[in-house]
Amino acid sequence: MRSRTATTALAVLALLTASACAAHPAPSADDVIKAATRRLTDDCLTRRGLSPASDQQRVADALFGTGRAELSLRLRTGFVVRAHTDGCLAAAQRRLYGDQDRWFHASVVVNNLKPEAARTGRPLAEVRAAHRAELTEWRRLRARALTQATALLEGGGTHPKGNT
Repeated sequence: MRSRTATTALAVLALLTASACAAHPAPSADDVIKAATRRLTDDCLTRRGLSPASDQQRVADALFGTGRAELSLRLRTGFVVRAHTDGCLAAAQRRLYGDQDRWFHASVVVNNLKPEAARTGRPLAEVRAAHRAELTEWRRLRARALTQATALLEGGGTHPKGNT
């Protein structure tokens, strides 16, 4: 009798544990990287004396950078994508991905595979095969960002060791 009660109790406990885990699934890699990016950009804005109540143009300039965009990539669709290297978002990308220029190039290409396929009528699989190197680099840099983001969110601070 006692072992049947213990077995039932263990089964109920297992079900409760499983349902609790299902109710609170682990965050996705995207969620972790976004959270770390947000923390880094918020800290950067704070160091620049800005808050959500600050002038929105000043916040946008600090976040995205100003002046002539230093990074530029012409896609096979004909569109040109540009980005700054002097804003808080650029600093967060350098911290997480290690190389903002490589991340910019790989992410712009990968994020535009479907538009390239649609604009050229080429099948998406063929376009993906043509950009295998960029996809590989994107995965490598994203894995690095996930590692950095996880460490940062688990208490690693917002500055790499040795930097303030």
